[in-house]
Amino acid sequence: MLEYFWYRIRPAHVVLFPLSLLFGAASGVRRWLYRAGWLRRERVPVPVIVVGNITVGGTGKTPAVLWLVDWLQEHGYRPGIITRGYGGSEHLQEVRCDSDPARSGDEPVLLAKRAGVPVFAGRDRARAALALLAAHPSCDVLVSDDGLQHYRLERDVEIAVVDGERRFGNGQLLPGGPLREPLRRLASVDAMLVFGERELQTTYAPQFLARLRGESFHNLLNPDFRASALDLRGKTLQAVAAIGNPQRFFRQL
Repeated sequence: MLEYFWYRIRPAHVVLFPLSLLFGAASGVRRWLYRAGWLRRERVPVPVIVVGNITVGGTGKTPAVLWLVDWLQEHGYRPGIITRGYGGSEHLQEVRCDSDPARSGDEPVLLAKRAGVPVFAGRDRARAALALLAAHPSCDVLVSDDGLQHYRLERDVEIAVVDGERRFGNGQLLPGGPLREPLRRLASVDAMLVFGERELQTTYAPQFLARLRGESFHNLLNPDFRASALDLRGKTLQAVAAIGNPQRFFRQL
């Protein structure tokens, strides 16, 4: 329901604007406490790359994490993935291909199946990082799926993923808009990965365009069975999407 207000300005924003100001103040104080050392940060013994966003909802982080892990492996690294485990218990746990999504979360199980690297999930990503390295000491780099606002974990690289279509909505902080942090937060990230046709009109950070491409369909019960779009021509199909921006999926389909 709130998304109805996040991509436009409505009369209800008379009430939502003050709440957004309070949210922004609390977010700013929290970040300052970490930067000033009042709240402790955890440094792990390998580089940490955070792939996150400053908006609520899906922007393409999971595909970006999978691509980045593949790229790291191609260049001789041994990556691991840490994530919160939304949709599961959010308790610290190692996630495997056959883990129960109800306990581990559906995205962590997807990451474990697709990436083929160690995956640990937990609300506290610093603990998840340390647990992964203890269980898999050969890992030499960690990729955090989301966690741009999880300041307890020290990071070496920050990549902000942006939906090039929806962008930043009405530009307001929660709950009046979709922003978790002010737009100026992007000035401190190392790169912006924009899923879309053109770069954003902003100079916050270096931008890189990305595009999702799907050329074949996989049978979930038998992953070895695939079909092309031509194979499905003329058939009656049902499409279901449960992602942050489902319309993008249907357009692609």
